[in-house]
Amino acid sequence: MDTEAMRTFVRAAELGRLQHAADELGVTQQAVSKRIAALERELGVRLFTRTPRGVELTFDGQAFLPHARSVVAGVERAVAAVGPGSRALRIDVLGLRSAQAVVLHNYWRSRPGTDLDVVTLRVNDPRVAVAAVEAGDIDASFRTVTDPALLPPDVRMIHAFDSPLELLVGPEHPLASARELTPSQLREHRIWVPGIAPRSEWSEFYDQLATDFGLRIDAAGPHFGDEVLLDTLAESAEVATLVGARDRYIWPAAHDLRRIPVVNPALAYPLSLILPATNPHPGLRGVIAHLHGLPGLPGPVWRPAWAT
Repeated sequence: MDTEAMRTFVRAAELGRLQHAADELGVTQQAVSKRIAALERELGVRLFTRTPRGVELTFDGQAFLPHARSVVAGVERAVAAVGPGSRALRIDVLGLRSAQAVVLHNYWRSRPGTDLDVVTLRVNDPRVAVAAVEAGDIDASFRTVTDPALLPPDVRMIHAFDSPLELLVGPEHPLASARELTPSQLREHRIWVPGIAPRSEWSEFYDQLATDFGLRIDAAGPHFGDEVLLDTLAESAEVATLVGARDRYIWPAAHDLRRIPVVNPALAYPLSLILPATNPHPGLRGVIAHLHGLPGLPGPVWRPAWAT
């Protein structure tokens, strides 16, 4: 299939006028019409209807557009990957102090010449990250769609690594002196995780965690930032929270906060990587190999039901 015809179709659909598409692509309007007509003949459907204001997509055109966009984006990624001055690998993480960012930093340190752009989309719904990967705005995202059947066909998801959880408490908390804890020892204690966003993967994670172990997960109140959370923990004899073992937190020495591993079983937050199903950025090969080389968790491990 002619990728230039598909590119022409995408721009005509987005601009709504064949002449505007022709001007942007540097061809005549007649050339645009011929490319689209050839594409329609190959597909056996009409993609546009003409209106006084320009062109509008038919139902078939609407169904074809997202796939055509994906193909065009894949071609652009492939050309950029082998061209001089090819662009950096762009990967989305939940935060620059998150476990994903820490793992990527370790990867970059092992390959300091890697052209890597770590970004944060600052969205809670993983489907938004999926759309960004599908559109080619980013090359991959450390997000999880808990029902893989909802992924579009041109996007895939692989397991990245498991992030074991630790209990974070202040010095006055009853569990502060423990060297390690089991989930059953957490049942009588308030675990505050403010700002759990609806429809987010971590919302489902904490729901299953609370159900499976009878934990008191308190999501009350907005999340005013890590500093406020850490200040609250330092002053409280009742409040605790859960953090990833690789997550980076910095607090004043006077806070004297304690990070306590949870074991028997370890509570694993499964992190996934979302990437294009075809024509991924070549730089992802090294990242995926690095993820596969990370050590597994020792001993019994609990994971949510949707972990794959």
